Order: sequence, then structure tokens, then C-alpha cells
Amino acid sequence: MKIVVCIKQVPDTTDIKWTENNTLQRDGVESILNPYDLYAINEAVKLKKLITNTEITALTMGPNQAEEVLKKAIALGCDRGILLSDKKFAGADTYATAHTLTQAIRTKIFDFDLILCGQFAIDGDTAQTGPSIAAQLGIPQVTFVKNLERCDGKSVYAIRQLEDGFETVKAEFPVLMCILKDDKEPPRPTINGIITAQKTSVQTLSIDDINMISEEAGLRGSPTYVSKAFRPEHNREKCKFAKDSALFAEIIRNCTNE
Repeated sequence: MKIVVCIKQVPDTTDIKWTENNTLQRDGVESILNPYDLYAINEAVKLKKLITNTEITALTMGPNQAEEVLKKAIALGCDRGILLSDKKFAGADTYATAHTLTQAIRTKIFDFDLILCGQFAIDGDTAQTGPSIAAQLGIPQVTFVKNLERCDGKSVYAIRQLEDGFETVKAEFPVLMCILKDDKEPPRPTINGIITAQKTSVQTLSIDDINMISEEAGLRGSPTYVSKAFRPEHNREKCKFAKDSALFAEIIRNCTNE
């Protein structure tokens, strides 16, 4: 069985900077592995223990420093890492990011069975990239997955979190699933895992390696853009308290008019 885990290096929330195009600056900024992706990796490793001959590929797009999160993924149990790194990928929105990841999967890991993504990325919180990959690949998707129950090598059973409870779904391969954070502590690398990661080389691919053109990638391939980026201002003097629903509605109308 072949599993692809799409992961992301996100800026530390205490060190956010923006580029001139109002996109998040990633190169040279202190970054971490997106917390939701930790749980996606953990679910992949759990399946690897159940199904023999399972290979897990960690895939990410970003500057050269994003190799660090791939090394961590390998230390956590992934078998190899692929980094999509090219200046032409810079400034990508969720659509262009998903298109780039999709193209890498099509050209380099085309015989996959399962794709796992974190449900959200804490630097955007859009939850769009995973579903967009599934749509572009033309495969089913299952979102808001709490954990994977079991797998028989041809299909997987997943527990989804809904607004009013949980449901168990069976999905046949190939399929993409987006994983939520668990209530448990996130997995930690073992000593042997860290040693393995140090010995394992990360494969770096450019835009040419995945047969893409520059018009489809990065800022040029993004149909959306950020018009303004700023830190919210906290002013307690403008704070208003609503004691009943009617007053609350009036405050909302006034704020909208302003």
C-alpha cells in the first residue's frame, strides 16, 4: 500500500511577517510543522503497522528550509520525503498549491492508494487544499476525520466528527482524507527515528521536474489574492457590552454601518 501525506511548514504564530504581495513570508522565518499534519502522519504510521509492505511518502511545497519538516516526518515514521521547491511556486494561493501538489502526485507517486492531509493549516485555516487535491485528481474525499479505524488493503474505515456526533464511513482506494487533531498528545520522534531521518535524503523537485509551466504555479497561477494583511488592533475603549439580544443586534448593525 502506498500512502502520501501532504504536510506544510507554517510560520510560528509569534513571528508572522508579510511580503510586498501580502502573502506570508516563509523564507528565513522561524517555522514549525503544521500541528494538524502531525496527526495525519500518525494515522499513516498506524496503518503502516497494520498492513505489510506499506510505504509512506511525505510531500510538501516550500523554500529549502521546508526540508526540516520532511525530516521530522521521516523521524515520525514516514519512509521518504519530497520537497517541491522553486521560486516560481512562491505566493501560491490554496488552488495553486493544490495544483502543484496534485501535479507532483500525478508524475511521481501516481500509483498511490491513500492521501492524508491535515484538516486545517494554522496559517490560513481555509481547509481548501486537501479537498482541492481530491477534486483535481478526481478521487473521493473524506473530511473531518478523527481517526482511521481499520484497513484491509483495499479500503479504509474512518470515524468522522460531525456537528451532532460521529459517523463511521468506509472508503475504497484511492481516496483522500483530511485529519483533525486528536485529543491525545501529538506523536514524538523516537531516537531510532531521528537517526533514520538523518541518514535519509530528501528529494527536491523543481517546476520542470513535475511538468508544470510557470503560468500555473505560484502567484501567477493563483486566481485569488490578498488585498490587505494586518494585525488586529485591540482597543478596550471601543468595547461594547450587550445585555440582551435586541441591544446586541443594534450593536452589530452599527458596526456594519461603520
